[in-house]
Amino acid sequence: MVSQESGDAPCTQDRRIVIAIDGPAGSGKSTLAALLAKKYGYTNIETGAMYRALALKALLEKVALDSGDALAALARRSRIELLARPEGNRVLLEGDDVTERIRREDITDAASKVSVHPAVREWMVQRQRELGANGGVVMEGRDIGTKVFPDAEVKLFLDAAPEVRGSRRFLQQPAAAAPPESVLAELRARDERDRTRANSPLVAAADAVLIDSTNLTLDQVLLQASEIIESRLSELQQR
Repeated sequence: MVSQESGDAPCTQDRRIVIAIDGPAGSGKSTLAALLAKKYGYTNIETGAMYRALALKALLEKVALDSGDALAALARRSRIELLARPEGNRVLLEGDDVTERIRREDITDAASKVSVHPAVREWMVQRQRELGANGGVVMEGRDIGTKVFPDAEVKLFLDAAPEVRGSRRFLQQPAAAAPPESVLAELRARDERDRTRANSPLVAAADAVLIDSTNLTLDQVLLQASEIIESRLSELQQR
């Protein structure tokens, strides 16, 4: 079961839409999603955290990461909760706070392996659709605009050069983590898995707006995204 609690920021628009953000690892999806959710008073549904939590449980219970059926069965009996807070989502697994644990390198690698299985992705997609059914959400991942919410009112595809994404990911790691070249190699391997998997590969939706953050500051990325959202909200209000 996956549950979620909304934050307490006020909604700035009457029309509560779905904002879908897709992109590869290290592109800044989670950071952008959190900022947009706070700006619009929306709920930030961090789909990557759901896969990470399942990956952690698989490792704890010694479930093989290459067994889609076993992982799907594990997902069905798992309780993963996303608790929205002003300072960012907290992630609970069976009631335990695993927010920090799931950011470690071993879970990052395991999550990318867990997410390739169609049975796991189908279970996750159903849960994610339930969470976003009433709108008012910012949802980030790798197939939100193409699979989870193909009719999302706003679709963004956030990308950056692999070297830039690798550097960002390295800076997010603890001091004793892998060296930069190892982080970049793993990121490239994850890109390959994400883009070539049979079920819901990473690809920009045909109607997504691309934001290349390679040479942009966070403030510039947020400004571009906000302008796209405001333009879309204005269009919807005129209908």
